[in-house]
Amino acid sequence: MRFFGRKDEIAELHNIRNLSLHTARFTIVTGRRRSGKTSLLLKAYEDVDDLLYFFVARKSEEELCKDFVNEIKEKLPIPILGEVSRFADIFKYLLQLSKTRPLTIIIDEFQDFKRVNASVFSDMQKIWDLNKQDAHVNLVVCGSIYSLMNIIFKNNKQPLYGRQTGEIKVTPFPPSVIKEILSTYNPSYTNEDLLALYSYTGGVAEYVEMMLDAGANTKELMTEKFIGKNSYFIYEGKNMLIEEFGKDYDRYFEILQLIASGYTTRSEIEGIMKVELSGYLTKLENDYSLISRNMPMFQKTNRNIHYQIEDNFLRIWFRYIYRYNYMLEVGANKKLKIIMDRDYTTYTGKVLERYFKAKMIESEQYTNIASWWDRRGENEIDIIAVDEIEQAVCFYEVKRQAKDVVIGIVKEKAEHFFHTTGRFKKYDIEYKGLSMEDM
Repeated sequence: MRFFGRKDEIAELHNIRNLSLHTARFTIVTGRRRSGKTSLLLKAYEDVDDLLYFFVARKSEEELCKDFVNEIKEKLPIPILGEVSRFADIFKYLLQLSKTRPLTIIIDEFQDFKRVNASVFSDMQKIWDLNKQDAHVNLVVCGSIYSLMNIIFKNNKQPLYGRQTGEIKVTPFPPSVIKEILSTYNPSYTNEDLLALYSYTGGVAEYVEMMLDAGANTKELMTEKFIGKNSYFIYEGKNMLIEEFGKDYDRYFEILQLIASGYTTRSEIEGIMKVELSGYLTKLENDYSLISRNMPMFQKTNRNIHYQIEDNFLRIWFRYIYRYNYMLEVGANKKLKIIMDRDYTTYTGKVLERYFKAKMIESEQYTNIASWWDRRGENEIDIIAVDEIEQAVCFYEVKRQAKDVVIGIVKEKAEHFFHTTGRFKKYDIEYKGLSMEDM
């Protein structure tokens, strides 16, 4: 697959390198696994001559240093005398070298230094602090595991805390880029195909690539690719998260499976699991960035909170693959496909709401985008899009089919919103429907 999107991220990386010609820069790049972080960095700096790319493989520090020395010799090239067995020596050498020639250094899977030699972080802190004043280095460290990267840079007890000068989070592709990619592979795609691609991949770069490069460019082919025997996607959820969660992964997986299946309040989840879960939910939200609190717009208390899985791929993985893993173990993949096809219309109705919210966010036209529902759950508004600058608000009802939208009902629900919150009564107010025709 050719490179798509990421214009803003590339522009920011170019700007960071330009700044590094005058003052040392230390940027962290994070994002979920398979989001295309490495491809982004190599694309952004493809024309940079003095670029060093270090990948922290899971091997001994001495073996890693051999790889890094070879990279230096190949890219610069400059003589390095003697055997080097400590990364600290390489890092010190490069920072001192950058005082006489600008360097861009990418360290990929940076968090894995913790496995190699945890003292690397404190060594780097000391070397950075002593040399950054005169260095002309563009140091970019890249990591996939949310929890470890957060600990390394955002825990004030860690040596590299606060050393970064910038941070870039690589997120899934927005709707416009997903549409561009799908149209490249299938110029006659339907909006059903587009919704399927968004549902199954969530716009995650590697998943989109794997789907479309395999010829799965329609809804039916995508479903077969996702659930077929020996499918990469069947094992991906576990492979992606088991290292994040460690020995407690079973409990985290059960929580996520319940949320994906519609049990979205803490009381519902604890009622099924029969255990107090506040600590697990907090970690899933704050440390792993996998769930978020979905609350009605302008709610002031912690009541009426519903948890949601942020990642589209993980939502569908936990709802079907993890939940029905027993079917896959006996080769009943086609039976599971029947279940997924049966649920598809209902399931993707909520995904369609997420798609339109993502589209609105990408447009940068609104200052607030959220949903609202009353305490009894009798009145629910799918999307409220607000422009506080223009003092305008639009209430949206989202349906798969445009004929199912009844604007009168949207207005009635909005009246309940006005009465409950007291907000936006003096704004310019619109009421609209969104359907698959608007994708």
